[in-house]
Amino acid sequence: MRTESLVLPPIAKAERWLAVLVLVAAAVSLAACGDANGKDGKDAKDEVPAVPVEVATTQRAEMAALYSGTAPVEADRKAFVMPKVQGEIRQVLADEGQKVRAGQTLARLDGDKLRLEVALNEATMRKLERDYNRNLELQQKGLVSATAIDNLKYELEAAKANWELARLQLSYCDIRSPIDGTVTQRLDVVKVGNTVTPVGGVIESGESSLFVVEDLDTLMLRVNVPERELAKLSVGQPAQLTFDAVPNRVFEGTISLISPYVSAETATFSVRIRVAKTDGLLRPGMFARVAIIYERKPDALQIPRTALLDGDGPPKVFVIKDGKAAERAVKLGLSNGAWIEVTEGLTDGEQVVVVGQGAVKPGAAVRVVNSSTRPAASRLPAVSGG
Repeated sequence: MRTESLVLPPIAKAERWLAVLVLVAAAVSLAACGDANGKDGKDAKDEVPAVPVEVATTQRAEMAALYSGTAPVEADRKAFVMPKVQGEIRQVLADEGQKVRAGQTLARLDGDKLRLEVALNEATMRKLERDYNRNLELQQKGLVSATAIDNLKYELEAAKANWELARLQLSYCDIRSPIDGTVTQRLDVVKVGNTVTPVGGVIESGESSLFVVEDLDTLMLRVNVPERELAKLSVGQPAQLTFDAVPNRVFEGTISLISPYVSAETATFSVRIRVAKTDGLLRPGMFARVAIIYERKPDALQIPRTALLDGDGPPKVFVIKDGKAAERAVKLGLSNGAWIEVTEGLTDGEQVVVVGQGAVKPGAAVRVVNSSTRPAASRLPAVSGG
């Protein structure tokens, strides 16, 4: 048996190798396409979307640094009118809301007993005057000693003093206003027929008085300020005052006195503020919100306080540049409520992030979502409670 081998011709061998090369090339091409597709899908999956934020634009405007507090209004000139002698009220001549002059009678007591005392002391004085003059003539004749004359003179002077004292006591039956002003209180005891009695000691309130008279043109406030603010305040600094009873109106005041005493219990000192002009709208006892302005800058670069990032170290903000957030350290100046001055680190017209900082990282893409940039500057501050 003969075995024969099959031998391919040269042309058939070349065609076979060409087919193999074509298949390898196709496989490489498919692999490359698969790698490219896989890589593109991975990049699309890992791409971070832009963070939505709200921004404000730095601007310049007048800014005032202030201390805010509260205090009731009181009259600088205020008198508690007390009875100086005991007596029955016979007339009531003034009532609450009435304007009175210094020395004007507000009420009148009976004074019957005091009139009798005046008459008695006057009679005694007149008798001693006659005795003194008679003995003075006798002394000139050498019939009365000088010592006797001196004794009579002393008795006469004492009688005159008693008479004048009785007259003074009688004058107290007319209860008068010590100052010009308005009767702001008339106590219930002030009624015809009631007997009033003077109260000893220093009167510090109107509880024992018959009338309270106040000068409504000299209103002031006493604000208790923490001791840490002492170096910032000085006499003559302006203050702005607002009242719930007079809405949409700001009254002007001026520091007229700063107490040198700091309370150890409260760690505060008293500041007296005089109200410049009331226009008849303010009354003692009204509650005022006070803003003491201790520094002004007419052209301060300002941003909202909400732009500041939380964290330790120097203050920072996110600035928007080319659609990305850049962290920027800033130096701060005056502050006023929701606004704060930036003295270094920012320039006019830059945009700072005010909402959404928590989701932003340095260099991250951002998308501004507020329809219009917030104004970063405010004019003079509105007065608010401290």
